[in-house]
Amino acid sequence: FIDSAGARHYARAAVAAVEDRDPFARRPEGRSLQEKMEAVLRSPNVASQKGLVEMFDSSIGRSTVLMPYGGKRQATETQVSVQKLPVDGYTDTASVMAFGYNPDLAVWSPYHSAAYAVVEACTKVACSGADWSKMRFSYQEYFEKMTRDPHTWGKPLAALLGTLKMQAALGLPSIGGKDSMSGTFEHIHVPPTLVAFGITTVDARKVISPEFKAPGHPIYLLEHKPLPNHMPDTDALAAHWDWLRGRIADGTVVSAWSAGFGGVAEAIVKMALGNGLGVDVRIPEEDLFALRYGSAVVETTGPVDYPDAVPLGEVTGGGIRINGEEMALEALEKAYEERYARLYPARVKPQFDAPVPAVEPLPFNPEELDYPFDPVETPIVCLPVFPGTNCDYDTAKAFRRAGAEVRPSVFRNLTPDDVLRSIDDLAAAIDGCHILAFCGGFSAGDEPDGSGKFIASVIGNAKVSAAIARLIARKGLILGICNGFQALVKSGLLPYGKTGCVTPDSPTLFRNDINRHVSLMATTEVASVRSPWLRGFTVGERHSIAFSHGEGKFVVDEALARELFARGQVAFRYVDNPNGSHYGIEGILSPDGRILGKMGHSERYEEHVFRNIAGNRRQPLFENAVNYFKKR
Repeated sequence: FIDSAGARHYARAAVAAVEDRDPFARRPEGRSLQEKMEAVLRSPNVASQKGLVEMFDSSIGRSTVLMPYGGKRQATETQVSVQKLPVDGYTDTASVMAFGYNPDLAVWSPYHSAAYAVVEACTKVACSGADWSKMRFSYQEYFEKMTRDPHTWGKPLAALLGTLKMQAALGLPSIGGKDSMSGTFEHIHVPPTLVAFGITTVDARKVISPEFKAPGHPIYLLEHKPLPNHMPDTDALAAHWDWLRGRIADGTVVSAWSAGFGGVAEAIVKMALGNGLGVDVRIPEEDLFALRYGSAVVETTGPVDYPDAVPLGEVTGGGIRINGEEMALEALEKAYEERYARLYPARVKPQFDAPVPAVEPLPFNPEELDYPFDPVETPIVCLPVFPGTNCDYDTAKAFRRAGAEVRPSVFRNLTPDDVLRSIDDLAAAIDGCHILAFCGGFSAGDEPDGSGKFIASVIGNAKVSAAIARLIARKGLILGICNGFQALVKSGLLPYGKTGCVTPDSPTLFRNDINRHVSLMATTEVASVRSPWLRGFTVGERHSIAFSHGEGKFVVDEALARELFARGQVAFRYVDNPNGSHYGIEGILSPDGRILGKMGHSERYEEHVFRNIAGNRRQPLFENAVNYFKKR
């Protein structure tokens, strides 16, 4: 009764015969091997989508184990989503999810396509180091409009039978799904679509990423050979995935890629891009480009002895060499990036590229940065939460792990009375705290007239402003990250150290040069240590920090920039400047160093996240703030 919404329905289904051909063969256009490689990398489902991916916040939640692109160059795609479970304390248990689907196979046979969708998801999960045998599935179905023609009903029937076949053979149940059977416009139909989403749990400490790690490492093809009827060999696949998990656990396999739309050709180039390495491999050309679902390209630390691990060659220091033909990685990368570059540019040259002003830093006494009163055993953090704030949990966890007590103060705006009471509550909370932290998000939808304005207007309220002045007078600390940094700048607390002093010549934060939201890891450099927030840092020290913003470009005139650099108020500078900030400024300080604002989300780091990102990802601002009050 529930399945039929109260009425019984009947339909006749006829499953059509499949065309008698090799569904896995691929013959890309081009005369030379390089032209064929470039054709594969330009193809719609292989070409880079980095510019699109970076429009979505990939590091929110303090949980991202693998960023969407990894390696020193952040250029190797990640095939799985790995996120630590959202608990209040600490955990290394993460979810790992992957999908599978190929529309070309689906047009040939919905039955085979659905089976290989399951196989593809399983292989991706196995390549990350997780246990495939505990996966559970959800299926997204999307087919043409059903008619009285039984062949229209035969397509979803065949697809569901394909998934049922895999569930029974592999012991992997489906626990959910969604059907959308109306993909028809006039005479245009979607391909028969069944996307398999597979998920399980994994220990974040044991996850590996797909970029090649070091020259000299052997490369193997963990080869899946389909049955004569082109269906997956599930017994062989189960053995392969178990072997792969064991070799990842013991450190033998250090990177792995589940073969997809571009076959082995796609795998070796994308695995090479992340760290700018190369390969020297030999493989028959028909095997290089063929669809090889269930197969994986793996990098090992030494020779392996496994019947279906076929040697391909080795990782090299640079360049792609296939069957003796040399190809520059840069040329292949250009082909890989160009298809969607105009729609979703991945990078732009900063519009402002002036050198850092040559100034003589003013001397200072480090003892001026000490807390002048009795030690505080458990500093209290006031954490305002505004409509649109989304980093409050991450920031609270960072402060709590550092040893602080966090007291959120939710700003309510449902009615005018709520607003007035929220102002009173916030002022009282500031009077009762040692640290005031404005965290990231999109307060009031970043309206009106730009980001941070809503928070800045609250800061400018007489009661709140007076409470902040009292906090500053008692040598408290203030932090603003991303949206919070924008508010500190627009309120005057940065760079002046007080409210009510913003002029038309004051610095501001403006939309990124790339004219879109950016979510990525960027390298920043310490420019000053004149702050309790920066104790123990060294000038020139570099960190790899998560960024996620649409308006993060710091705009300042040269005269004020000179003052900021001379006074040691520029805390951090970008090394690679993803938003076009003037003079590469990422974070600044108040004159006394006790107010810090920055765009980078230092609060999003904890152990075993961002595992595919190079560099020092830990920036101990929160520990420094707590130790300032503990006088340690």
